[in-house]
Amino acid sequence: MRQAHLATLVLTSLVAAGALQLEAQDSSSAQLPLGVRNVRFEQRLGEDLPLDAMFRDETGEDVALGSFFDQRPVILALVYYDCPMLCTLVLNGLSSGLKPLKFDAGEEFEVVVVSFDHRETPEMAAAAKRETLSRYARDGAAAGWHFLTGDEAPIRRLAEAMGFAFQFQEDTGEFSHAAGIVIATPEGKSSRYLYGIDYAPKALRLAMVEASENRIGSAIDQVLLFCYRYDPSTGQYSAAVMNLVRAGGVITVLLLVGFAFLTRRRKPPQSTVHSPVGTV
Repeated sequence: MRQAHLATLVLTSLVAAGALQLEAQDSSSAQLPLGVRNVRFEQRLGEDLPLDAMFRDETGEDVALGSFFDQRPVILALVYYDCPMLCTLVLNGLSSGLKPLKFDAGEEFEVVVVSFDHRETPEMAAAAKRETLSRYARDGAAAGWHFLTGDEAPIRRLAEAMGFAFQFQEDTGEFSHAAGIVIATPEGKSSRYLYGIDYAPKALRLAMVEASENRIGSAIDQVLLFCYRYDPSTGQYSAAVMNLVRAGGVITVLLLVGFAFLTRRRKPPQSTVHSPVGTV
């Protein structure tokens, strides 16, 4: 039983990574275990999130989802706090990917983690927050990380808007679900999807800069966005080959011009030779 459950988790992880498209391939999904046939994480770029949906934060206070959206991009993660494996890996991967960045949670971005199990409590959310913040280990981060629980209706609304479908397993009492995060714009629209449990700092930074509509980031980020492009089919940033070639050509020309300029400046002036003047 345990081996079968682990196999299901592995298969679900493949779904999360975009290796399998269960909903899009009805013929192949019929051959998959019942526990994952309805699991999916579809990209709904530009979709409006239900900002009026009400949840409870880790202190038990009622909060609207929209209260976390203002001038900063928002990283959204759907998990459940009693998950034995995958959700913990998602949160650990997110904190590890964000930790090297100079961006600070609560300053340049917000993180909103929502449990999709309506039976879970604010106390469970608070425990998950403490554990995640201990890994993130950044001063003042508590104000930028939010862990929510809620009733079934608002959870379903949010999950549907994010393209996230999960399935409860009666035999194990656990959920089959995909793994990944959504980066949303300050206005509350889905902007970028990053799949799996390992989020590269560069991908997180570029996704947040794009979602912020250039409200955060530096000139270097703009160069990187020119050289790397988000691929919706994989949920990853890949090198834009032609842009890299163009950038390489521009850099080469600038280097040549700079070299010629420096060489000209360093060249000593030619001395003028005067013919001797005399009388015969």
